[in-house]
Amino acid sequence: MAITLTENAAKQIRKQLAKRGKGLALRIGVKKVGCSGFAYTFDYADEVRAGDQMFVSYNANVITDAGSLPFLDGSRVDFIREGLNESFRFDNPNVDNTCGCGESFSLKEPAKV
Repeated sequence: MAITLTENAAKQIRKQLAKRGKGLALRIGVKKVGCSGFAYTFDYADEVRAGDQMFVSYNANVITDAGSLPFLDGSRVDFIREGLNESFRFDNPNVDNTCGCGESFSLKEPAKV
């Protein structure tokens, strides 16, 4: 299982942690919300908790909890700027559909054996 960062995402994470003055990583997760079912969550991580997984790309760390990892496995996180807007974006192979506003998503059905 893995989560990777683009160079732009890693640069932004390092920049935000430096601006904050502390922190180990960007903590990402998934929560149930919205019109499509799930949304990504973002926070700073000052420690690795029991059950957490940490991934490193371009000298930046991202942490997720065990409950979110199956939803995020294989994702690539990018940081983009569009006009005055800037945000982290996920290229997540587990997503089946996103809502019209782009804030929530639904997952593909797990493969049946």
